[in-house]
Amino acid sequence: MSERKNEYFMKNTLHKKKPASAESIARMADNGKDVSRFFTNSGRMMKPIQRVNVDFTAPMLEELERHARELNISRQAVIKTLIRQGLDQRHLARASRPRVKRS
Repeated sequence: MSERKNEYFMKNTLHKKKPASAESIARMADNGKDVSRFFTNSGRMMKPIQRVNVDFTAPMLEELERHARELNISRQAVIKTLIRQGLDQRHLARASRPRVKRS
């Protein structure tokens, strides 16, 4: 009888480790351990988020609420998306305008 692997057994797969949390990396650094392996410089730094207050009229707020419910997302997400789209559209419009040389 030949000793070959049974093809019906599940293959061994490598279990990927979960990425370390920021808290666990901070604890390691506080304990004097080398944490340089967690920093690859392949990402980008995110600037801190700043909170702002914006006043909306009641009808505009109702419209935002309606869109949020339709999309099943938060009102804040709707506002951020619309602002991002507006800024992108403005940037594209400016980039497509012919440049005027000034003397």
